[in-house]
Parts: sequence; C-alpha cells; structure tokens
Amino acid sequence: MAKVFHLKQKRKVQIARVMNNPSKIAVIGAGSWGTALAVLLGQKHNNVQLWAHRRAHSDEIAASRENNKYLPGVILPKGLLITDNLEAAVSEATVVVMVVPSHSYRHVFSQLIPYLPPDCRVVSAVKGIENSSLKTMTQVMEELLKLYCKTDGEYQADRHKGIELGVLSGPSFAKEVAHSVPTAVTVGFKNIRVAQEIQKVFVTDYFRVYASSDLIGLEISAALKNIIAIATGVCDGLGYGLNTRAALITRGLAEITRLGIALGAEHSTFSGLSGVGDLLLTCTGSLSRNRTVGLKLGEGKNIAQIKDEMQMVAEGIKTTRSAFELAERVGIDMPILEQVHSIIYENKDCAEAVRDLLKREPKVE
Repeated sequence: MAKVFHLKQKRKVQIARVMNNPSKIAVIGAGSWGTALAVLLGQKHNNVQLWAHRRAHSDEIAASRENNKYLPGVILPKGLLITDNLEAAVSEATVVVMVVPSHSYRHVFSQLIPYLPPDCRVVSAVKGIENSSLKTMTQVMEELLKLYCKTDGEYQADRHKGIELGVLSGPSFAKEVAHSVPTAVTVGFKNIRVAQEIQKVFVTDYFRVYASSDLIGLEISAALKNIIAIATGVCDGLGYGLNTRAALITRGLAEITRLGIALGAEHSTFSGLSGVGDLLLTCTGSLSRNRTVGLKLGEGKNIAQIKDEMQMVAEGIKTTRSAFELAERVGIDMPILEQVHSIIYENKDCAEAVRDLLKREPKVE
C-alpha cells in the first residue's frame, strides 16, 4: 500500500511538471525529423536529449553540433545533449518523442520500456503502419506496454499505467521546421487534457500546435497521405498535368477518409491539418520523399533502384503494403492505393495503372 501511495504522489508531481515546464524531454531517433524536433524543443526547454542508434553517428553529431547526414546546415542548440544510450536518454524524462522508422519502431520501443518513468507522455511523430500487425505506432506501443506489465507483474503494471500515448501530426517538412518557418500541426491523445498539456510543450512563436483526441484519425491520415503522394509523383513523372494532380489529391483524400471512418476516426480530422493539410504538402512539396519516390517510378526506375538512391526512409513504400492489407481486412474500396501497391509490389507499368484508374465504372461522387 505504501508503495502504491508513493507512486500516486509522484504521479501528481510529474503531471504538474509537464503542465509547466517538463524536467526532461527525450527525442528518440536522429533522422531529419527527429533532429528538427530536437532543435525546436532544445530552443525552448533546458533539458532535451537526442538519441541516435549508432555510436559513430551520435559522436559525429555531438562533435560537430550538426547532423550533417540528415539535416545539414542546422546548428544544434547549445543545451541539446546527444547520446546513443537509450537508458540515459529516457530515464527521468517526462516527455518522450518517438521518431524512428515504423519498421524498427517495435524493436526500439520494446527496448526503452523498462526505463520509462511513471506517468511520462510518449508522443509518436512517425507516419506509418506496421507491416506485420497492421497497427499504428500508438497501437504498437499500447500492445508492448500491456505485454511488459503482464510479464513483469503487479508493481510494473501500476508503475506504467499512468503513461499516456499520443501522436504529433500535420504538414511539416523537417528542414523548414528546423529553420523556424511558420508551421501548424496537431497533437493527439485519447485524453484531450493530456493533448493540451503536450500542446504547451511543443508550441512556439513559429510552431503552432492544435489539440485533438482522435488518435486513429491522426495516424491513419498521416500514414496514408504518403501513398497518395507516391501516386501524385508517378503522374508528375509521367508528365501529366495539374488536372491529374488535383484529381488524385481529391480522390485520395476520399479513400483515406473512408478507411479512417471504418476504423473509428472522426470525419472532421480529415479536413484538418493532419488530413488535407499534410496531404497537400506531401503531394506537392519538392521536399517530399514520397512524392520523389513516385517521380522516379514515373520516370521508369524500379523500387529497388529508388531505395538504393535514397538516403532517408520514405515511409509510404512500406505503408502501401500495410494499408493494402488493412483495407482488404475491413472491406474498404481504395482504387488509388490498389494501383500504387501494384506498381511497387507487382512491377505494374505506371501508365497502365493510371489507365486502369480512369477505366473504372463511373460513380456518383
């Protein structure tokens, strides 16, 4: 009983810290987006640590005060610490920001769970769906936390039950955020009050943050917009015009919304920053990795060649497989997704895929 009482008292203190100024923030993943978020948070807060999974990369960033591999030209704030030690990064953190690729997310999160403090807030800034389970990143974290608590007994279950899981999503290229370009995003937790807590952690005079309680809507829209961006890039690579691009973005949003609603999302989320906002940015922006994948496909390269040429992960490639299987599971018609899947995983000719889309039976919009 004394142990449980102590945990509850500690929980109240930690929540109060988050509401005012978090004692420590850990950013897990030193790619371009993770580094950009660490820069943003490091400019606002005193104790921010950025975790890189390789010692050599961590040492290079720490020595140069710049992530030359993924975000060159951006000098890190003086107080931002760099580490390759997960325990050191996460211990005593009130906020943990997960920014590792979806295919390694489960492995990294399972490793850091033992070091998570009670009542910390874990924010996923990853836009993908896991291939093996077809789960979003917050669903993966929820599964792993439950498994860990069950395995490690009653004390760990009580210790971890105050941890809140959320997501950061919206139209935001890492390079622009790192250079303080005005940006607006959404942070979501099932408990809107927690979302509002984390909203205060991230918001700055150039980074506007809205709060939401629609976790599944934010994650589905964020993941699937990458697939529509690949489709848009394909059509741009084939030399089609702005009419084609507008049609793909509009009908792509309709597909994303159908799947999201079937999974329990709120319709309004898809007309917001994480929905149409991120979709527009990713389908039209020159910094979009997923649009770049589509451009190269449309120009005649295969997916193996494109992967070899790209230094950073384009989440839409793997998410295409996950989303295709998820749509089949819930019985949602997603013709653009189907054609992108055929191009990437069945080597279908890009021009043929567009023709097949246009030949579909006319419908009422």
